[in-house]
Amino acid sequence: MLQAHRGICETRCTTTTHQAHTSTLSFATRDASAWTGTNQVVPIPVLPPPGDFVTRIDNKYFPLRPGTTFLYRGTQDGKARRVSVFVTHKTKNILGIRATVVLDQVLVGAKPEEKTFDWYAQDKRGNVWYLGEASSDFVKGKWVRSDGSWEAGVKGAKPGIVMKANPSVGNLYRQEYYPGHAEDMAKVLSRNTPVSIPYGSFERALETSEWTPLERGVVEHKYYVRGVGNVRTIMVKGGSEEERLVSITR
Repeated sequence: MLQAHRGICETRCTTTTHQAHTSTLSFATRDASAWTGTNQVVPIPVLPPPGDFVTRIDNKYFPLRPGTTFLYRGTQDGKARRVSVFVTHKTKNILGIRATVVLDQVLVGAKPEEKTFDWYAQDKRGNVWYLGEASSDFVKGKWVRSDGSWEAGVKGAKPGIVMKANPSVGNLYRQEYYPGHAEDMAKVLSRNTPVSIPYGSFERALETSEWTPLERGVVEHKYYVRGVGNVRTIMVKGGSEEERLVSITR
C-alpha cells in the first residue's frame, strides 16, 4: 500500500509546504539545492526522459495497484482522523510521462478536511517520482484549491522522488520542489524498524524522517513495509498527529 504524499504543512494548515542514488541519477546545480542543517546538501533530482518510465508502479516499498483502497485511522490534535487513499485507473500526462492518479481524502472529527489528487510515475530503475498534486481544503462548506497545488513543469515546479528503488540508511532526497509552496525532503533512518498497526505486525519496516524548510520545527516519521507500502505516519516534532493502516481492499 501507499499513503498519498501529503506535505508536512498540508496535514496541518491550508497551505502546503511539501537524492536519488548518485550512481543512477544526475542532479541540478547547487543553486537549486537546500541545506539540511547538518552540512549535507539535498539537490533537486533531474527527471529522466519519458522513455525511461514504465506504466506500472511496483516499487517494493511503494506499490500502487489501480483499484486498491487503503484506509488509515488515527488522531489529529485530539480528534479522530480518517484517511482513505484510492489508486484510480486514471492517468495524467505530465511532461510526456503517464502518471498514475491517486485520490487521497481526509476526515477530521468526522468532517471533511482535505482532498488531493496526487500524480506518481516509476522509472525503469524502480524510483517512484512525485509529479505534483491538485489539493483542496474544505472551507466553510465548500472545497477551495490549496496554495500547495503544483504540477511539474508549471511555474518552475520540479518533480521529486517519493521512494527510491533501493533505499539505504542515510539517503537524503527531495520529494518535491515548488519554491515557497512545496519543498518536502526525506532521509532514510532504518530498514529494520519493527512496527505494529491494526493491519498487522512487521519486524523490518523502512523508517524515514520527513521535513520541510517551509515549516521549521515540524518532523514526521513514516514506516513502509515491503510489498505493502506506507503503514504508519507519526508527527514526532511540532504537533500531535498519527495515522495507522487499518485495511486494504481491491
